[in-house]
Amino acid sequence: MIWDNVSGIYDFTETVYNGKVYRRLGETVAEQIKQDDLVLECACGTGAISKYIAPRCRHLTATDFSTGMLRQTAKNCQKYDNVTIRRADLTQLKCRDNKYDKVVAGNVLHLLDKPVAAVKELERVCKTGGKIIIPTYIHGSSGVNRLAVRVFELAGVRFRRQFELASYQKFFEDAGYKQVAYTVINGRMPCAVAVITKP
Repeated sequence: MIWDNVSGIYDFTETVYNGKVYRRLGETVAEQIKQDDLVLECACGTGAISKYIAPRCRHLTATDFSTGMLRQTAKNCQKYDNVTIRRADLTQLKCRDNKYDKVVAGNVLHLLDKPVAAVKELERVCKTGGKIIIPTYIHGSSGVNRLAVRVFELAGVRFRRQFELASYQKFFEDAGYKQVAYTVINGRMPCAVAVITKP
């Protein structure tokens, strides 16, 4: 699996290429977390966001499909005793409805065959009144982002779609989500953080 192969260098690559956004992303997501929250993070990757969530919540379950990435999450979160790390498929989560106060899935929608179904699954496990937090890298006005995408594609990453802010907003509107708050983190490769409050 490509993500197992790149897990050991992923944080270094992101920090060198897009460090300002990479760090601010974790901080921005963590701002949504409260002390008593039970949090599920899907597609946690190396734990780059997890390490910001963990000190802010009651308990974090950090999941990913890649065992290599989960090993990196374990390293990044080793000082926190409120983190459970496990392998999971975010499109078929094996947990009950309405379990988590916050559900996070970062930088994964563009890789999925059925991203709307994935968002619905995240919504299913989120409590009523809870928040689904979905950050995704978007294209800015420069061609730098497209170059980075091309490099990832050459490494074997398969992008199903690529978003700009307007198309990211339209994705959620078309999926039936009308009340979505967006925060854009600007940098070499900007990131849009979508926050859906479950009605």
